[in-house]
Amino acid sequence: MGGRVSRTKANLLLLFAAALWGFGNVAQKTVLVHLDALSAVGLRCLIGGLLVLPFIMTERRLPVGLGYYSSLARVGALFAISITLQQFCYVGASVTNASFLVSTATVMTPLAAWLLIGERPTASLTVAAGLTVVGALLLSDGITGLSGGDLTAILSAACYALWTIELGRHMQTHARPFTAAATQFLGAAAFALPLGATQGNLSLAAAFAAAPELAVLGLFSTAIAFGIQTAALRFTPASHAAVIVSAECVFGALGAAIFLGERNSSASVLGAGIILGAILSVAMSNRTPQAGGPLRVASNDPLDTASAFAAVPATWAGDRPPNSLGPVEERNVPCR
Repeated sequence: MGGRVSRTKANLLLLFAAALWGFGNVAQKTVLVHLDALSAVGLRCLIGGLLVLPFIMTERRLPVGLGYYSSLARVGALFAISITLQQFCYVGASVTNASFLVSTATVMTPLAAWLLIGERPTASLTVAAGLTVVGALLLSDGITGLSGGDLTAILSAACYALWTIELGRHMQTHARPFTAAATQFLGAAAFALPLGATQGNLSLAAAFAAAPELAVLGLFSTAIAFGIQTAALRFTPASHAAVIVSAECVFGALGAAIFLGERNSSASVLGAGIILGAILSVAMSNRTPQAGGPLRVASNDPLDTASAFAAVPATWAGDRPPNSLGPVEERNVPCR
């Protein structure tokens, strides 16, 4: 996405990324017909990592700062845990429930920021957190209706919230976003594949049988969707992006209804609506100052381009840039 891009086009691309993630949630469910959860995570991340790997060459001239590798290791470990838990939740949860419950990471991220770095939540966030709990209970027909998969989805959302904070810290201090992405994907693959081979049913036959789902997850839901989000955030305010990509849970529910025939009770639909409302309220609670126009990278130098991309993930966790006196407003951007 080089040159000048309109905000409308960037927003449409973000909506497309949300659709890729949402419909990809269906593949996360159906891939389990052929593979165990660990093998599915490992192969998905291996594909995504190999697709991103060539782009790290654009960052070869960027400096490596003090504490870079330990920071990258923390980010990679949290990502591996989060995406593994997310895949496991589909063993016992419906696609609709998993889509909405994992998306509660949008609400949990500011709460994690409060616990980790002392950034107190606003009154609107407190209300949104309460509504999220109510919505989750309605979605699962009460506390007794929460399945193991539902609880795993909530735990995954909590881990994604912690990952968001740590990723923001890392990208605030260090550049090399493509290196970070490739490391996370390939690190998760290195973690999951050996376990899948020894504890699961990983085999060439199973991998070939799951090839369509792995293509969707590795190519579309991982490499392309993350790439679109990273590029589009250069041209649209992060608060706008938060609202748009929250549509992932809606696309997930729609895909589940179309491809899997999932149907939900009236209480579950109400719960899903409450969760979506809480997510959108958090995403829209802060306003990003409007720029005079879409941003652009004027230089064709790979170092300059990579540096511009490096500024994007820092907004995901909302860490205050050095010497910035302005308000922090991007803590609520959901990311996968």
